[in-house]
Amino acid sequence: MPAKSRRPIKTVLGVSAGGLLVAAGAFAMVTPERGAAPSQNLVTDTLVFQLPPLESRDTTALEFEQKIETRIRSGDTVASILERLGIQEEGFMAFISSQAVTRKAARGLVPGRTVQAALDGDGSMKWIRYYHTPITENKGKYQTEYLLITKLGDKSFTAEEVSANTESQMHLAAGVINSSLFGATDAAGVPDGVTMQMAEILGGKIDFLRDIRKGDEFRVLYETRMHEGRPTGSGRVLAVQYINDGKLIEAMWFAPEGQHGGYYDKDGKSLKAAFLRSAIPFTRVSSKFGKRMHPIHKRWKAHNGIDFAAPTGTPIRATGDGVVDFIGTKGGFGKTIILRHPNNITTLFAHQSRFAKGLKRGDRVAQGEIIGYVGSTGWSTGPHLHYEFRVNNKPVDPLGVRMPEAVKLDDKQRQQFYAHALPWRDQLERIAELQDLDRNLQVAER
Repeated sequence: MPAKSRRPIKTVLGVSAGGLLVAAGAFAMVTPERGAAPSQNLVTDTLVFQLPPLESRDTTALEFEQKIETRIRSGDTVASILERLGIQEEGFMAFISSQAVTRKAARGLVPGRTVQAALDGDGSMKWIRYYHTPITENKGKYQTEYLLITKLGDKSFTAEEVSANTESQMHLAAGVINSSLFGATDAAGVPDGVTMQMAEILGGKIDFLRDIRKGDEFRVLYETRMHEGRPTGSGRVLAVQYINDGKLIEAMWFAPEGQHGGYYDKDGKSLKAAFLRSAIPFTRVSSKFGKRMHPIHKRWKAHNGIDFAAPTGTPIRATGDGVVDFIGTKGGFGKTIILRHPNNITTLFAHQSRFAKGLKRGDRVAQGEIIGYVGSTGWSTGPHLHYEFRVNNKPVDPLGVRMPEAVKLDDKQRQQFYAHALPWRDQLERIAELQDLDRNLQVAER
């Protein structure tokens, strides 16, 4: 008998804001091309009824609106995007060229981002949105930003930048490792941003370059941010389980009142150290701590930090919760940020190309928060981050020193954690049951 195909399980539970979407399985390990454009544009028709005054209700007007959206592809131009959307508006390209905000957007088309348009019953454009910026968090609210171009009644146009709050949906996904974490999460439909979070959350327990095994399993509950019924980006990982060579490792998000949030195991023990080892994930150390021949001064000097090689513009993360003690230009360090932490610890980040927008002295930052971007300012022969870790103003090797542990939950916080986060763990256990069911079905079919 011919071999039967493996059948991925796909279950959907609700689609409303705050609801739960479940995509379990994808065990056939088919890895789609990341960032590939859809084969055709998404088209939805919306009928909007506008009721006239009561005295003329027998002449009810009906307005037709057709929404079309497409994803930007590599090599796209404004003209090619408009052609796919079927938009031909007299004077539109001239308008794009005449406005600073539209010229900037036209020069910054990012593959994978979405352009959405609305057409009337005659096929004429009503408005266009370009979702050019990933979601951002502002005082606990997640926002999406987009460029909105609206056609006016006199056939002219207006353009504005819009910030809008997003809604949250929870997604639950699971998969089995065949070759790599990214391959498995791709097959399960998990966004790359969520996969990166998984690697960072569990990175202290698993080396995802060397420790993963074929047959390892993962389960993850994460947020997707929505605006007007369409996804605008992935949000935070809420809970994750990873079975590595038969050993279960898990983490759940919890934010004690008045504190930055973090990830904890089922017993309320923090998974993070007080400091990250690296300010840039997935990079290499180009110069270690200690004596070295200085590349510019050509003499042996103490190297009081470590250098991370990375391209210009690579985001730099705060390695621990702290306060900005210095931000600006500092001699040979070039553009530099110094963070002050508890227990007389400071961290220094040098040679940056630019700082995070709006960051200033006295601001509080959380571990993992982006504070700046790699550059080559000051005494530097190429783009890299020079990172220093100081205790009582004495430099120590951040890769060799034993890092202090994160602050533990007290009894009250632990009870809050159990009430808040453990239901998420229950969701992961339910999807584990689906994985077991799928395995049993496959064994029975052989």
